[in-house]
Amino acid sequence: MEKTGKENGLRIAHISDIHVGSFHFVSNLLNRAIVEINEMKPDLVMVTGDLTNEGFRQQYSAVRAYLNNIECETMSVIPGNHDSRNVGYVHFEDFFGSRNSAVHLPGVTVVALDSSQPDLNEGRLGRQNYRWMVEKFSRPDDFKIVALHHHLLPLPGAGRERNIIEDAGDFLALLVEQGVDLVISGHKHVPHAWHFEDFYVVNAGTVSSLRVRGYARPCYNFVDIYPGRCLVTRKFPFGESIEVVSFPIEKKPPSPGDTASTERLVT
Repeated sequence: MEKTGKENGLRIAHISDIHVGSFHFVSNLLNRAIVEINEMKPDLVMVTGDLTNEGFRQQYSAVRAYLNNIECETMSVIPGNHDSRNVGYVHFEDFFGSRNSAVHLPGVTVVALDSSQPDLNEGRLGRQNYRWMVEKFSRPDDFKIVALHHHLLPLPGAGRERNIIEDAGDFLALLVEQGVDLVISGHKHVPHAWHFEDFYVVNAGTVSSLRVRGYARPCYNFVDIYPGRCLVTRKFPFGESIEVVSFPIEKKPPSPGDTASTERLVT
């Protein structure tokens, strides 16, 4: 997989569920993934939560040191449920800044939202995040990506399903109305891809923890956005790459009534 040139498209590296501080954390896996990411020279590195295992400051300090080895100039990081334990969200803000972020690349907008709740495994976004997301999608012709920690749809092979975000129904409706193209997330350590309405939901596995389910292996994703097509590839540290999904990029005009529906959801 060669680096896409600026004239050909953009590349996003997506890693999740690092879990520094866990007994299952393997530093060699994270270090190898960072080497591989630097070799691929992405335009953005997106980290979708569970950087730490208990949200302690020393764990944040350690994961910050690891991520400082990533050479990409643009990185977006959001917390997961483990990061918000023990009031860990205050340390997140010290080391990584705002818990929501928006990145505007040529032809691409990535909105990253904090779906965590203090000391709860369940996720929630809330209407204040709906409004914030809609405001950040200010370029209607962009390829639109939403990143969050918790998954929006139940995952096969993940065991008992308890931790989709509580307001997933309303948020899925909003994503459809806003013409979002791709949602990326983490949380369950089970990589998977769903096609929902007109967009794809791609869940990353854990990049550096051996706390996996069934036959899952530590992995992370690359998202390549070309003119007219998006390609998502799963990469295993020290191992192979597998194409997850490839789909055409077709912008459709908003349907009548979308504005009214959006106003209902965000107010």
